[in-house]
Amino acid sequence: MAEQRYRWKSEQLREQLAIIDGKRSPTKLLTNATYLHAYLRQWKTGNIWIYQDRIVYVGERLPSNLEQCEVIDCSGYYLVPGYIEPHAHPFQLYNPQTFAEYAAKWGTTTIINDNLVLALQSPKKKAFSFLRDVEAFPVTMYWWCRFDGQTELEKEEERFSYATIKEWLKQKSVVQGGELTGWPRLLAGDDVMLHWIQEAKQMKKQIEGHFPGASEKTLTKMMLIGADCDHEAMTGKEVYNRLLHGYTVSLRYSSICPDLPVLLEEMKALGIEQYDRLIFTTDGSPPSFYEQGLIDQMIRIAMEKGVPIIDAYQMATVNVARHYQMEHLHGSITTGRIAHINFLRAPDDPTPVSVLAKGQWVKRDGVCEQRFPALDWEAYGMAPLRLTWQLSPDDLQFSMPLGMYMENSVIMRPYSISIDTSHDELSTNHDESFLMLIDRNGKWRVNTVVKGFATHVKGLASSYSNTGDLLLVGKSKHDMLLAFQRMNEIGGGIVLAENRKIIHEIPLPLGGMMSMKHVEALIAEEKRLKELLKERGYSFVDPIYSLLFFQSTHLPYIRITQKGIYDVMNKTILFPSIMR
Repeated sequence: MAEQRYRWKSEQLREQLAIIDGKRSPTKLLTNATYLHAYLRQWKTGNIWIYQDRIVYVGERLPSNLEQCEVIDCSGYYLVPGYIEPHAHPFQLYNPQTFAEYAAKWGTTTIINDNLVLALQSPKKKAFSFLRDVEAFPVTMYWWCRFDGQTELEKEEERFSYATIKEWLKQKSVVQGGELTGWPRLLAGDDVMLHWIQEAKQMKKQIEGHFPGASEKTLTKMMLIGADCDHEAMTGKEVYNRLLHGYTVSLRYSSICPDLPVLLEEMKALGIEQYDRLIFTTDGSPPSFYEQGLIDQMIRIAMEKGVPIIDAYQMATVNVARHYQMEHLHGSITTGRIAHINFLRAPDDPTPVSVLAKGQWVKRDGVCEQRFPALDWEAYGMAPLRLTWQLSPDDLQFSMPLGMYMENSVIMRPYSISIDTSHDELSTNHDESFLMLIDRNGKWRVNTVVKGFATHVKGLASSYSNTGDLLLVGKSKHDMLLAFQRMNEIGGGIVLAENRKIIHEIPLPLGGMMSMKHVEALIAEEKRLKELLKERGYSFVDPIYSLLFFQSTHLPYIRITQKGIYDVMNKTILFPSIMR
């Protein structure tokens, strides 16, 4: 259970008690407030007293001392708790700060974040310093502790050592272990991962699963091992099976799986009418997916599909808080909770017009206020990419007989390469392209061919990847080299080149993985990249996730990794990486 700084000191508690006695003034008073009471499951009318970042009283009374108090008449508004995103990947071009700022505008004021990029890219002490510093945000930030790197890593035993995992789990803002993308090896007998799960459970922290397509037998085993929640249900029946075995089910609405409407319809057909063990997640989608909102959008969809209004809000608030054993801090507008409050125009319109986060206005009457402190990213090991080595034409040799066939945005199958790859440029009459993964330190490379990515993409270079290593894709070796050089010049990013010209770029100067720009600006940049790729034959849903998942061994069937071409199902390296 994460307390962060919210185990208020004795002096602070005495100040709060003095407000109740009239000896001290609240900092904010919300009068005539119609608010959702999570436990009575009713809309109540009353007054809400806030002192700094805490709700100190909710009821009919008014404070007798208003000397230093901002009084807000809430007539005409409906107040609900700030929404909670329980499964965020805050490194999808945006960074944790810009994502939190953007989320707050839409009423999502508590975020439980993936730590993978921090675990792979930042030295441990600097990562922990980052966790402490973001506690100053008005949005509350919690974290996961990954038990595996989601790919085949060089020196994985060092990155995910017993001592490192133990230190991550001890961090007060870390509330869960997982997500368990490496569960197959756990079931195959990995006692190290089993021990980490037991350690997390001993610390009263939850375990987040990642069980796409899991059988009832697998779900049973994972529940016995310690899994508490899973977000990979893709049908109403899969939701039902998870509920049947006692899981909390995180219903997903994401760029790759925008299937919440269908899920809710299928759940209704199965007679699922109890929502206490259901929560929402957008599963770390790229910027453009959030153009119309975050968790508020999921609440709206649930209402449209017949979920009772109060249940829809509970799924975004108190259900999440209860699952993570932080009900005393989050999920309701009741005495003692953190002052995360959304102001709505109507009960059936979950997008707020005003937002309080930790008792501060982050949005008021539709106008957003800057409440986030500046961060020194280089202090956390997130400096611009500066390569000290050069890529040469000799590196662009593609003689491997086995390639990767893209079935969709994320699924890849092996196939036999039959085209002549000795030329500097491949024909645009087919959908096969050069594909290369290079160590960001220049020590090794893996060269193959990808089929299905596009027909006319000449050269794309990306430092955005699962591990932060460098991806090159394209038809033209010259344009691939040009895109690579430009990527290095801008300190990392995604660069598209064509006919020896740069036609689009998304700079990612934070470790080559994240932008400094606001999410609104990134939405435009990402949408333009997607348009250009689709014009050039990319036919899938999400190119950002395609780049991320080229290496991801939690998905079938074949991947390009630091160790080489990897057979996911048989857990073997088919062709090793080549030292440069």
